[in-house]
Amino acid sequence: MRKNYFECLLLILCVLIISSCTTWKPGKSGQRKLQQKTFVILGASSGFGRGVAEQLGAYKANVVIAARRTAVLQEIAEIINRAGGTALVVTADASNPEDVKRLSQAAIEKFGKVDVWINMAGIATVGKFWEVPPADQVRVIDVNMKGVIYGAYEAIAIFRKQGYGTLINMGSVESEVPVAYQAAYTASKAGVRNLGLALSQELRIDGHKKIKVVTIEPWAADTPFWRHIGNYTGGAPSMIALDPPDKIVNAVLRKSLRPKKEVPVGWKAHTMWGMHRMWPRLTERITGNVANRYQIKFGPPVADTVGAIYQPMQTGTGIDDGAKERTKAHKKIKRNKEQ
Repeated sequence: MRKNYFECLLLILCVLIISSCTTWKPGKSGQRKLQQKTFVILGASSGFGRGVAEQLGAYKANVVIAARRTAVLQEIAEIINRAGGTALVVTADASNPEDVKRLSQAAIEKFGKVDVWINMAGIATVGKFWEVPPADQVRVIDVNMKGVIYGAYEAIAIFRKQGYGTLINMGSVESEVPVAYQAAYTASKAGVRNLGLALSQELRIDGHKKIKVVTIEPWAADTPFWRHIGNYTGGAPSMIALDPPDKIVNAVLRKSLRPKKEVPVGWKAHTMWGMHRMWPRLTERITGNVANRYQIKFGPPVADTVGAIYQPMQTGTGIDDGAKERTKAHKKIKRNKEQ
């Protein structure tokens, strides 16, 4: 019994150490390496994408930033240029293959190469599957899955000509663990993961040893995602213990230098990832119950909305969005009412 106890403690300690290393900022050596690289970020106007873009600017990299909100991209470009990086703005919708092709061409025309291509664009709907309009769910697949395919196609075409490159796709802990009330989003993120793993094998078999494909799999984070989400629950959606977005930003930058096929980010993602491998049905029940509490029963009443899934919103342009503080404030109000 004591042996099993210590084995469990050792396992937990290992998870914490491994997850912590991934979320640290790159050291000085890593920062110098990033300075020499050209990045394309599709989905750069807020959240993780904006965080990665601005951090790369601080490291003086070349950064091609793309999203639907041109004015926000121009603001980010100014931040990158002031920090010593070089920015190029391209207005693009990830679900439009012509836009993505134009992004690819613009990057090569400006910088002559692409070292790292990052597919960051993502949208979501939340609600009971049968209450979310089918068109909205298909739109999630258009952006999150088809958009990644379009981006991957352009990136790999560049990388095959160059003979090297790293493709980073934004997955989620939901790439491994399905979560209730986000059926289309969960399906898309599982697809992103398997697309990356399949591409890795195709590139290996074809002899492209210097082309790597990475899937980043974070826990839920405090970004404008929660403001932009299509919502059919009747309440403001959230999730327990949101991570700060800088954890994911650092993981992306680190894995652009030292690629790995799958990257759960932080101890919560590592724990759920490992639990689902050992006890899949139990883990799904746990996540389902958590989602039911925080995305159906918990939030203050709000009207149904399509969010930003079809058209971009003017609000929610930051890296983080104060969602964690809003959740804490609502918990406090709820406790006071119950007393």
